[in-house]
Amino acid sequence: MSTKPLLRISLLVVAAFSLEAFSESEKLVASGGGEISESTLLDVYKSPTCRCCSKWITHLKSHNPQGQGFKVQAHNKSNMPALKAERGIAPRHQSCHTGVSKEGYVFEGHIPARIIQQFLSEKPEGAIGLAVPGMPKGSPGMEMGAMFSPYNVLLLKADGSSTIYAQITQQQEQY
Repeated sequence: MSTKPLLRISLLVVAAFSLEAFSESEKLVASGGGEISESTLLDVYKSPTCRCCSKWITHLKSHNPQGQGFKVQAHNKSNMPALKAERGIAPRHQSCHTGVSKEGYVFEGHIPARIIQQFLSEKPEGAIGLAVPGMPKGSPGMEMGAMFSPYNVLLLKADGSSTIYAQITQQQEQY
């Protein structure tokens, strides 16, 4: 018996299985599974000398309710106040770093990744983003062992006002 017919049959079987696998992977990507969605891509602007900013970026990359973390592009900036003003972040809401989603939402300060993901899934009307003003002890990127200070995550509105979006009263609520 010639090996050519057997080879042709084998190639047809492999091609059929490959086509089915490709079709399934297209369905997975279309449904948002298996690949980081546009809403989990963040540009983070920070001072080149700030260590807590780098720790917050590590938190973003490793924590997310979907288990895949955020994809982060870090940018060192020397004039952070100008960037914050351009993005509509009032001085009373500022912290040391600013994250910006592909949709243009801002995430100011040490916001837990799970809260950012929640916000991006809800996209509240009239909101420009979230903020954790200052640098609360024990917040993501500001971990200090068991030390923790409760804090609020503020919803920043386009009109310059803010409301409480989430209250973090215990360290484990951040993850």
